[in-house]
Amino acid sequence: MTATGTATGPGHAAGTGIRLTAPAPGWSIEADVVVVGSGVAGLTAALRCAAAGRRTVVVTKARLDDGSTRWAQGGIAAALGDGDTPEQHLADTLVAGAGLCDEPAVRTLVTEGPDAVHRLIGTGARFDTAPGSDEIALTREGGHHRRRIAHAGGDATGAEISRALVEAVRAAGLRTIENALVLDLLTDDEGRTAGVTLHVMGEGQHDGVGAVHAPAVVLATGGMGQVFSATTNPAVSTGDGVALALRAGAEISDLEFVQFHPTVLYLGPEAEGQQPLISEAVRGEGAHLVDADGTRFMVGRHELAELAPRDIVAKAIMRQAHEQGVDHMYLDGRHFGAQMWETRFPTILAACRSHGIDPVTEPIPVAPAAHYASGGVRTDLRGRTTVPGLYACGEVACTGVHGANRLASNSLLEGLVFAERIAADIAAPHAPEAGDAPGTPAHDAAEHTAPPAPSAPRTTLPLLAPETRTAVQRIMTAGAGVLRSAESLARAAAELDRLHREATAATGPAGRDEPAGATATGSTAADRKAPEPGVEAWEATNLLCVARVLVAAAQRREETRGCHWREDHPDRDDASWRRHFRITLEADRALTIRTTATAEFPPTVTP
Repeated sequence: MTATGTATGPGHAAGTGIRLTAPAPGWSIEADVVVVGSGVAGLTAALRCAAAGRRTVVVTKARLDDGSTRWAQGGIAAALGDGDTPEQHLADTLVAGAGLCDEPAVRTLVTEGPDAVHRLIGTGARFDTAPGSDEIALTREGGHHRRRIAHAGGDATGAEISRALVEAVRAAGLRTIENALVLDLLTDDEGRTAGVTLHVMGEGQHDGVGAVHAPAVVLATGGMGQVFSATTNPAVSTGDGVALALRAGAEISDLEFVQFHPTVLYLGPEAEGQQPLISEAVRGEGAHLVDADGTRFMVGRHELAELAPRDIVAKAIMRQAHEQGVDHMYLDGRHFGAQMWETRFPTILAACRSHGIDPVTEPIPVAPAAHYASGGVRTDLRGRTTVPGLYACGEVACTGVHGANRLASNSLLEGLVFAERIAADIAAPHAPEAGDAPGTPAHDAAEHTAPPAPSAPRTTLPLLAPETRTAVQRIMTAGAGVLRSAESLARAAAELDRLHREATAATGPAGRDEPAGATATGSTAADRKAPEPGVEAWEATNLLCVARVLVAAAQRREETRGCHWREDHPDRDDASWRRHFRITLEADRALTIRTTATAEFPPTVTP
């Protein structure tokens, strides 16, 4: 891993030539735009692109309605209420972002947000209204000084938004490819985006590895919470979009800022995978954080007590637990009464009861778990990355809105606003039409079955065995979780490097498709046989890729800021670290880390 000094110039798209080991595409289709992901960001971008007359294809890893959006409980934040203003929303967002928000991006979010929410309602989303009124009912969450959170179905906001957008996509007749894992970006001979390769799981119109050729690709693949043992993210959130962007030569920023949601249902020390979320809205309605004796511990720690920004609440829970020699605290909402639990939080009530806990009569055991990646693929205000023709929005992107810590319920709004901006940019006159991108597509347009000889050497990324996924998760939880230190991060980096070396040894020293089992000395090692290409191996490989970037950035940032908590550097250091890292993967698989001179991002390369 290498690192350069401070860099202030624009990014550049220098393709790495690295790709996942996969069969050559056996089928292909043509489009103007391919959108990867079916959450609020992906489906909004797809609908707007289609409405502008662009041939749009939606690729999604599971079913169309299985994106991360459907799991969002709290709601969507916007200045919709009387007395609230975009300026107040801006101020709250900047405070939560701990000095690293890009203010123009935040201003774009909060000023365009209210109209974007009304357009979402026009698409068919139905939000809860105040009793006896047509006005949207608004609540508060952590970090907000106003009631500005619109919700649906009590605590099923994401599910309602997903329903409305999926129905709109189907009504519009958009072409969709479900159960498809995106593999790599296709580029032409001038480095511009030319589509993606993907693997469709199961029988259907398309099966196996194929390609979608398009001069514009929108990454809306969601998060990477599965890089940790316990997360609120669904099983499909394996960082595929960030890993693809790295292999394509795009810049990644702020990946060290992983938000751990402070109140996730605690299911025991051995619990792994997706855990039930106890929405921030529960605290917004007045639930209290308490220890086993029923003592509130947030009062006096922050002016907003339980409604402090998430990083502050998560740290307080961890500190209190460590002081008492336990591994969880409790959320007490017994004073709500049965009716409020049943009407306002039916999803959470059912989840708790399914695990033998009744919030009506007992406090809920809670502990922090990985929830949201504030960083990702770096974009500008139009969603453009440093690779021409490649866009990103939603959790996979780093727009600069969240800074070092996302403000509660800003994520759905970010997906809406920046998806609309991407669609407007793609539909603008400068955007290339299908087949008009300069140069020769990375996959021959006549045959669509195999790539032409590349102009630069291409290497395959060593695949990890599927069972390595658990090892990556445990390494990350132990070394790069809520509590971090130089020692824990160094240990995590060494263990991740070991996994990478073992995979490389199985594939071959140069990663150029050597026979399975060939080691650096040319001998074979039965216990290091390279895994067969497949979804589980590709996911594990993507997880290792994003884990190594996250740890590298966390090691470099020697301070505590937002949701990045370094025990050995407990203070925020604006003089040294109020800046961002721009991370790229080089052709030799080394990471290059550039540091911005200030908190401002340099421009991206425009298409």
